[in-house]
Amino acid sequence: MSKLVFIRHGQSEWNLKNLFTGWVDVNLSEKGEEEAKEAGRKLKEAGIEFDQAYTSVLTRAIKTLHFALEESGQLWIPETKTWRLNERHYGALQGQNKAEAAEKFGDEQVHIWRRSYDVLPPLLSADDEGSAANDRRYANLDPRIVPGGENLKVTLERVIPFWEDHIAPDLLAGKNVIVAAHGNSLRALTKYIENISDEDIMNVEMATGQPVVYDLDSKLNIVSKEKL
Repeated sequence: MSKLVFIRHGQSEWNLKNLFTGWVDVNLSEKGEEEAKEAGRKLKEAGIEFDQAYTSVLTRAIKTLHFALEESGQLWIPETKTWRLNERHYGALQGQNKAEAAEKFGDEQVHIWRRSYDVLPPLLSADDEGSAANDRRYANLDPRIVPGGENLKVTLERVIPFWEDHIAPDLLAGKNVIVAAHGNSLRALTKYIENISDEDIMNVEMATGQPVVYDLDSKLNIVSKEKL
């Protein structure tokens, strides 16, 4: 059996301020750093050893991975960063306060943008100064695939090829894998590996800094799932 561990990044500075974050690169809050370290301590206590780590290209996820691995004595393991594990892109909502957006657009509309499977948020134009097209970490991507906004369906469509090409082969080879990423990229992976319906995924939450541990058999069927 292989172990697969998901960790949503610890609380970020924008989580603390209740802002839509998406692809905006913000740091962990002090609480978020402690959440990440506590995740590492829990992994060490559980005796879980990893062979490979994956994370996004956003600071809050990268630091969460590093804090967790350092606390568990595994900072040395191979690590791959990919934009495909980034948080869902919240389009023109990025940087807006969630409560103020609810006042402006209505609670129901904001809830649909946040939680529905296939409804897109208001899109950010490619020529907006906040567009990811202006960020050099995405300079090697085809401009046509740099998003102006995503829903969970689109997020899943960009996450799953990475799962199939990298994470799944590692697990099939018997490796233990840790993925430190974001609420929605991890929800997308959870939906895929647990075969959760489009409707039910709306109610799935990922707590910040909490390791979710899967035991998988040789065909990647889930044998057990535990939250540390």
